[in-house]
Amino acid sequence: MILTLVPDIRDIPPSRWDALSAQAGLYLSHRWLAAQQRDPTARVHYALVQDDGHLVAAAPLYVVDTEPNDLYRVHELLPGRAPARTLLAGARRGYVNAPLLHPRLTPARRREALGRLVTAAATLATAEKAVPWWLYVTDEAAAELADACGTKPVQLNQDARIPLPGTTFDDYLAALPSKRRVTIRRERRAFAEAGYERRTLRLSECADTAGALAAQLQARHGHPADPAVMAAILRDQAEGMADSGVVHAAFTSRHMVAFSLAYHHAGTVWLRSTGYDYARLRGAHEYFNLVYYLPIEDAYTHGATALHLGMESLRAKVLRGATASPLWAVEGG
Repeated sequence: MILTLVPDIRDIPPSRWDALSAQAGLYLSHRWLAAQQRDPTARVHYALVQDDGHLVAAAPLYVVDTEPNDLYRVHELLPGRAPARTLLAGARRGYVNAPLLHPRLTPARRREALGRLVTAAATLATAEKAVPWWLYVTDEAAAELADACGTKPVQLNQDARIPLPGTTFDDYLAALPSKRRVTIRRERRAFAEAGYERRTLRLSECADTAGALAAQLQARHGHPADPAVMAAILRDQAEGMADSGVVHAAFTSRHMVAFSLAYHHAGTVWLRSTGYDYARLRGAHEYFNLVYYLPIEDAYTHGATALHLGMESLRAKVLRGATASPLWAVEGG
């Protein structure tokens, strides 16, 4: 097996990369990583492991110069860790991560390929005087990666997704307990009767307004955010993701008062962002409709089989049918 480092993911054919990343999720896809590559707060290299000319393993390696997101600062995530320069292996945004390994590798070849990725991360970290970490690693990959690194995984949080059986929203409801079905029907009815105009938009059509609403949500939860900065992030995301996001929006007259942003990837709808104009909401369970029910309807329309919801607010997610799995931190050796 041959290990190489490539500085630009655009030099790697998307089909070759996504043959490895399809099951790992949106945040390790070629398109998402290419969009994140312009982030000036880190320098990225892509570790590629090839066997007889075939790409069999890969991982982005981020040398972090400045980390604006406290949920990716290791010393704030793990008690007792002193601030140190960090090399983040794998996805740096999105809170879902795993080393990319070809599914057809034999167990022995899989261990060898993973070992090459771990060595690449450790070697680059040493050269950069950094500590290598894999953050938010999925439950399936954590033990395997920890064994390769010779360290113990530490649980950070839990990831949530709603499996979507059948082909319609009624099939989703049928899988829930009867009391929960009654609650969801009531929440959907209240939203329908609130008089909102529902629109489905491209992100490029509403990035500025969505950024302002997302900033209101952040402020409400104790994380002050500049609406202009949030809007710029969404504009960049629209450009980097070829405007492939789906925005579900609720309007009152000329005002967009609530939205959610999601992406379709590999049979799953990935919820990415949401926001609200709290002064104009009508108390009609807007959050649950924008974050759960409208994306679920959209998922069924496009044949998706799951809605990925990510971390936080786990109880509300489980009550609406989500399954949770641990997310881990693994020191990279």
